[in-house]
Amino acid sequence: MSDLKTATDGKAAGGKPKRAPKGEPQQRSVRVVIGALMIAMLLAMLDNLIVGTAMPTIVGDLGGLEHLSWVVTAYTLATAASTPIWGKLGDMYGRKGMFLTSIVIFLVGSVLSGMSQDMSQLIGFRAIQGLGAGGLMVGVMAIIGDLVPPRERGKYQGMMAGVMAIAMIGGPLVGGTITDHLGWRWAFYINLPLGIVALAMVTAVLHLPKREKRKAKVDYLGAVLLTVGITAIVLVTTWGGSQYDWNSAVIMELIAIGVASLAGFVFVETKAAEPMIPLHIFRNLNFTLMSVVGFMAGFVMFGAVLFLPLFQQSVQGASATNSGLLLLPMLLSMMVVSLIAGRVTTSSGRYKIFPIVGSILMVAGLFLLSTMDTGTTRLTSGIYMAVLGAGMGFLMQITMLVAQNSVELKDMGVASSATTLFRTLGSSFGVAIMGALFTGRVQDEMAARGGGGATAHSAQLDAASLAKLPVPVRDAYEFAVSSGTHIAFLVGASVGLVALVAALFVKEVPLRGAAPEPADSMV
Repeated sequence: MSDLKTATDGKAAGGKPKRAPKGEPQQRSVRVVIGALMIAMLLAMLDNLIVGTAMPTIVGDLGGLEHLSWVVTAYTLATAASTPIWGKLGDMYGRKGMFLTSIVIFLVGSVLSGMSQDMSQLIGFRAIQGLGAGGLMVGVMAIIGDLVPPRERGKYQGMMAGVMAIAMIGGPLVGGTITDHLGWRWAFYINLPLGIVALAMVTAVLHLPKREKRKAKVDYLGAVLLTVGITAIVLVTTWGGSQYDWNSAVIMELIAIGVASLAGFVFVETKAAEPMIPLHIFRNLNFTLMSVVGFMAGFVMFGAVLFLPLFQQSVQGASATNSGLLLLPMLLSMMVVSLIAGRVTTSSGRYKIFPIVGSILMVAGLFLLSTMDTGTTRLTSGIYMAVLGAGMGFLMQITMLVAQNSVELKDMGVASSATTLFRTLGSSFGVAIMGALFTGRVQDEMAARGGGGATAHSAQLDAASLAKLPVPVRDAYEFAVSSGTHIAFLVGASVGLVALVAALFVKEVPLRGAAPEPADSMV
């Protein structure tokens, strides 16, 4: 494997690699830094999955069941709203300092959450934790963008996909184990050792090229308008159809506030000296297309993660305890394909085929999943999940790679944060829209089959509740769930077609950075 010669923008693909100036990180140091970044990425991804498993115990201890949803919502809101701000501050004042700050804020929020004495405190401290989490994800992506030229970045794609798989599989298992043996407070304290290791490694090893700090003032008005707009959107997708009817006054008001805030934000950005999200980055066709693909991938990915375990538990009789393992076919496929795509991108410098193939496989996988019914075996559903996972493997990291390659280095932070934000918003819309369609279909089918009372308050019954139902009602519910997942995944496949159309228009722009060295020069 060749040495990583530079931590900054290299020559165009195919050019001669340049010797790294003294002091810039070589390959071994880069690997250490990447390892630290992956730990930080794991922190952000694991948290909600671990805490979700501990929530019943937390409510039993602190009470406040009526505020339960806010424990997750506060974290999600703070993460989404802070994402673009962290990216911009990193561009303006230095990536390393902002990233270390986000780790510290996340750890402080974790400790305070573990020390909470009532539900109100927990919600507030979760918001602090989410504020740090927004900087973790953006910091990881932007630092990798600074540290590793796009042409070389494919080598590390498998690691990122692997971290995601570990989080989704291990999160519920770790959360359950910690809650049962150490108590729910350790679901938050467990972040401390991992975070301290990441903090120490990044502080000691990460050395980014120095750049001049920008003298323009922070775009405070733009930041406020964007935060209000994102908050309104997330609340609409979180509350719509659950806390409030979609046509209720609260949802309509939130939609109006969101639209007005984002319209105001766009206007302010055209006038600001140092805009929070420079609109000129959207003039690059590839960046805009990758934002669309990322939004659609987020829409599909998190919808699938929500409904696949539900189908397997309710219809196929799987245990909820191993809910993370139920996604193993999809996650393993995603990890392997992402690794292969990354290696091919590094060796060839070509990438346009991957978003196209990924979108096709994503649509095919979702369509296959939409055909599942009460007679579908676990083997069959596992094969369908593997097809979807392969599609996601081609898409998840390539979207960030192409987006970062489409902007100047000075805009690496905002490009990373904007791409992350679109994916986050896509997941919010995916869960909301697919969830609303699923719930409506389940309730309609149950009402038609005389079992509507069983789901009067919820379309999602846990295993214990399902076992208590009379056999005819349970059979009706299994049919209703399979019908609900049919419509949800069919909508997901339709959304995937939008990603496919966008992928077709991507231009193959050479990736920055040198091609791999010949075999005789490898060390």
